[in-house]
Formats: sequence, C-alpha cells, structure tokens
Amino acid sequence: MVSFLLAALALAVGGVNAIPAQTAISALTPINDFGSNPTKLQLQVYVPSKLAAKPAVILALHYCGGTGQAYSQGTKYNALADTKGFVVLYPSAGHDSNCWDVASTKTLTHDGGGDSTGLANMIKWAITKYNADPAKVFVTGSSSGCMMSNVMAATYPEMFSAVSCYSGVAAGCLAGSPGSSPQSADQACANGKHIKTGAEWAAQAKAMYPGYNGTYPRFLIWHGEADNFVTYANLAEELKQWSAILNVPFTKNNTNTPQSGYTQIVYGDGTKLIGYSAKGVGHTVPVHEDADLKWFGI
Repeated sequence: MVSFLLAALALAVGGVNAIPAQTAISALTPINDFGSNPTKLQLQVYVPSKLAAKPAVILALHYCGGTGQAYSQGTKYNALADTKGFVVLYPSAGHDSNCWDVASTKTLTHDGGGDSTGLANMIKWAITKYNADPAKVFVTGSSSGCMMSNVMAATYPEMFSAVSCYSGVAAGCLAGSPGSSPQSADQACANGKHIKTGAEWAAQAKAMYPGYNGTYPRFLIWHGEADNFVTYANLAEELKQWSAILNVPFTKNNTNTPQSGYTQIVYGDGTKLIGYSAKGVGHTVPVHEDADLKWFGI
C-alpha cells in the first residue's frame, strides 16, 4: 500500500514522473448540470474559440489526488484543441482521495449508478450541447484515469471510437476491492498479482454490459518498465484483455518507436490495438498528446 500511496502523492505534488505543468493556463468552463450525476462528479470543459463543425470530444481523466483543472494544465490537449477545433471534458472525482471508482459493482456496470454513469452522461450532454460527432468520442487518462478509461471502454463501449491511456490496469482488475485509492485499494492489482488469460479478462469486461453485441473501441496502451507503483506487469494484462476483446493477435515489436527507449507492441495490423513499453520510465508515462490525436484520427 505504501508504494501505491507514494505514487499518488508524487503525482499530486509533482514528483519525478508527474505530469509537468504547461506554461499557458487555458480557461475552463464549469458545468453544473449535465444530467444524472449519482456520485457527485464535477465537470469543467475546454471549448476552443473556433469550434469545428461536428467536433470531436475527448474525455480526459486525471490521476489519483488530481483534478480536471490540474490535468488540463499538465497536458497539451487545450492548445491542440485551439488548432483542431475539438472539445475536451475534464471531470474531477471528489471522493476516495480524488481517485476514480474502478472497483464497485455500480461503476463496473452499464448504467449502474457509479462514476462510469456520471461520465457517460457528461459525454451525452457534450454531444448535444456542441453538436459533436458521436463517431468521434475518445477517452484518455493517466494512472487512475487510465484505469477508468479501461472501465469506460468496457461499460460504455458504444460511446467511444478509441482509447489512449497511461500507466493503468485492465478493466475489472480492482473489482471487489474496498476502494480504488492508495489508502483503500486491494494492492494485489496495482502490484501486478492479478494474472488471467485473455479470455478470462475479456469475459470480465463483457459482463459489465450484459447483452451488448456491438464493437469495442480501438486501444493504445502506455506503461513504463520502471513503474514500481502500478507495476509493469499490468501492461501485459491490459493487452491480453483487449487483444481478446478486439480479436487481434500479437504481430510484432518495433523498437525505438515512437522514440528512443520505447517499444511499440503491435497487434493485428496495428489499427485496433497497440501497446507502448517505455524503458526506464516510472509512474507515469508522459502524455504523448500528438500520438493520441493521431490514434484518434483528429
């Protein structure tokens, strides 16, 4: 538990691998009513001055101990939105040390009344408010935000075209844990002790949306090989899960891609699932916003 707690504190106060603050701070608009909000999440939105016709929407999820405002300041999505005209949703979780609930039955169930339900309602609101393209909705996040990105892809797969997230765990890894924060979580998940087959992980994810027979979003998954907080073993479990769900086998590794020390792990033809293993990188992998947007097709 100590190592997981230190990870959250490092991110919250700006540790070695914390997300660095960008030089310019863009104004966010608080949204008080976006529909049903069973867990009392908060929402701030970044809307560029030149909004594209039928814009894309990115749901950007913060790490434990963070806020939407902090994640906005630590990433370059707003600056990219200014040039490409998409909307960015920055929610905040105000419970369990500002960690997303990725453990309860409510959040791990489609329309179950947990954090996932509130986040889905934010997206529905944004599509209507900004006349956004429902086929261009994406989710990203770091640490706890990556864990929640996996959960959103499992509980509301019909909402998302693609995911790109950093240093998280497979959907359902923390299922049944007393909580999702460093103080409350079962540490076996973060420590990489939950080892399953791809079929087992896929069945767990699909059980979160009973009766759903549609497609699942494309996945880009990043993890640091030197991550001792949400350990590197979790990358393999995420890749097994989404390889089985998306029905794409491992194909090849490309070294030093997209930069020195990173290995690109390709599944199928590389259009549905790719992993990135970052040598010498701890918790969390720095956000690669340009690569995210390329994956999203924005």
